[in-house]
Amino acid sequence: MKRATIVIVLMFVSTLSGLAQESVAPATADGPDAIQKTISVASLLDELVDLYRLTKFPDPAYVTKQFSSYDRKSKSPDEDWFANGDFNQFVRIEKRQGRNEHVMMDAAGPGAIVRIWSANPAGTLRIYVDGNDTPVIEAAMKQLLGGKVEGFPVPIAGKRARGWNLYFPIPYAKQCKVTSDQGGFYYHVNYRTYGPGTRVKSFVPTDLDDQLAKIKEIAHKLASPRKRCRAPVGRQMGTFDKTFVADSQDTLYETRGTKAICRFLVSLEADDVDSAARGVVLEMRFDGEKTIETPIGDFFGVAPGMIPYESLPLGITEGERPQMWCHWWMPFSRTAKIAIRNLTDQKVRVYGVVSTVAYEWDDASLLFHAKWRTERDIPSRPHRDWTHLECTGQGRFVGGALHIINPVRNWWGEGDEKIYVDGETFPSHFGTGTEDYYGYAWCSPARFVHAYHNQPKCDGPKNYGNTSVNRFHVIDDIPFTRSFKFDMESFHLREGVKTTRAAISYWYGRPGGSDFFQLISKQDVQPVVVPPYQVTRVLGALEAEDLPAVVTHGTTQRQTADERFSNGAQLFWSTRQPGAKLTLVFDMEKAGPKHVIARFVQHRLYGQVQAYINGAKAGDVIDLKGMPVRPMKEIDLGRFELKEGQNELVIEAIRPAKQEGKYNLGLDYIRLK
Repeated sequence: MKRATIVIVLMFVSTLSGLAQESVAPATADGPDAIQKTISVASLLDELVDLYRLTKFPDPAYVTKQFSSYDRKSKSPDEDWFANGDFNQFVRIEKRQGRNEHVMMDAAGPGAIVRIWSANPAGTLRIYVDGNDTPVIEAAMKQLLGGKVEGFPVPIAGKRARGWNLYFPIPYAKQCKVTSDQGGFYYHVNYRTYGPGTRVKSFVPTDLDDQLAKIKEIAHKLASPRKRCRAPVGRQMGTFDKTFVADSQDTLYETRGTKAICRFLVSLEADDVDSAARGVVLEMRFDGEKTIETPIGDFFGVAPGMIPYESLPLGITEGERPQMWCHWWMPFSRTAKIAIRNLTDQKVRVYGVVSTVAYEWDDASLLFHAKWRTERDIPSRPHRDWTHLECTGQGRFVGGALHIINPVRNWWGEGDEKIYVDGETFPSHFGTGTEDYYGYAWCSPARFVHAYHNQPKCDGPKNYGNTSVNRFHVIDDIPFTRSFKFDMESFHLREGVKTTRAAISYWYGRPGGSDFFQLISKQDVQPVVVPPYQVTRVLGALEAEDLPAVVTHGTTQRQTADERFSNGAQLFWSTRQPGAKLTLVFDMEKAGPKHVIARFVQHRLYGQVQAYINGAKAGDVIDLKGMPVRPMKEIDLGRFELKEGQNELVIEAIRPAKQEGKYNLGLDYIRLK
């Protein structure tokens, strides 16, 4: 593994900085206890696997925000709110030692970076703290976020489904700036800001050596969280086992005292277990408040059905009788009650184990919430914000899961997350794409599993059918004191498409808060049937990607496309040579006159071309530039006397998409009429 290149130099810098790197304010009217805790790399590393701490409002208090490369044209819901140029946007560009540094983040402390993500990391990433001119971290951005720099190991860092993530915490006492000496990439930087007077020990390179054993231990736990994150000592276990007939409800388990549920294990038995996972609704009440109402399968962070995966707080085991398990802490001061509503038309057995442990309830303690909502047939136009969570009170947001049903192959999640805390009029988290929020990139259909974020299911091909993704905010939780709202843009790349969305949100809140969720109905949990994907062909089409092709310059390839394309594919030709020619050969059984019909493809990077049939000019110059990407209307190239046997369609590159761009072309098919 590689080590950040300036670590040795920075040991000297950190020594010179001395106590200047620790911000210590005098005791205030709130008393000296408010500033006695010291935030450090060591304490923040512990938070990477600490689910218990989420049960109380943070002390010392902090807010969590995000810098990102979102399109700066988005000013308000009335001004380019869905602008999509979400890359190469920076706070500013600085000149430093003869190089350009693109500033991704610049924030006053005391605080801590808790996550860095990119879809296409570029250049050397530098992190400066407390106004020092020498960075405390300097490494190739791709290496650092990819887990290949010593001290920042996988899975604390790593590439997952084309997304690059770093969850290593970087505390700073006074100020922090993050830069790269290259631009042109997408990024998120999530960070905390503590209140004035909070004692923070800034990151120094020697922390990597001092905390080596802890870093390895945390990485070991995150690699296999269910096995290696042990249950609390002194827990008491209670079992439940009940069978629910169709359209019935009953209490599953209840207990009294001042305790917390620390483990919750459930199995289902039914003729159709996957249907039961969505149609059996789990309800939990703590101290009389119903804080959990969700389909039981969705509660465990994935849908539809019993899809095996493993994260830090939730998971489902493999096997014929999978177990759904939960490690979220769920405290209460007096009572806890778990109930089931069976909204299916079948008999379902629900059985498992609840583990509780003694808990110290105080004024900072929070109740665990998990609520679910769904909406069917959401049109892809106009773009809109779809709300995952809206609630009031004091608490902290800790994550959510999204299940989407997409009837086409095209990407459904171009939209950005927008998170509003305590009545913000502009979101303090404004993202760059749905998959980016969930920690992957480029609409990758690849399945991935991690302690903090997962794509356990993506039917395919590409993004067709059911997709299930989740993200858990453990070190990057978002506290709120009055209100919280989480929107995700419903931004499908295809026009005229209707999708179905279902989302569960997890948060902790003080008793007495409110939310916008409605009672789950039987209609809400009815399954949506997704037929197997079928490729269609235009009658009589000679598929361009299957025809023999010769080029004078450039390259050709068969590109898989969506169901708008005949045979689900196109022929793609790319050249940089003006006047270059592509020759396609097609056969005729019998000579005679025919109209030659062609269906080209439009794209913003496609150029202008001229067609010829057997050497004769066929129609006018065709301009292929356009948005969105899609097959164009059929073009009649003219009536020609075709030969028996082989005939030729020649396409000449006339003008590129840009003045010095490529002469790209897409052709779906030709047919003879």
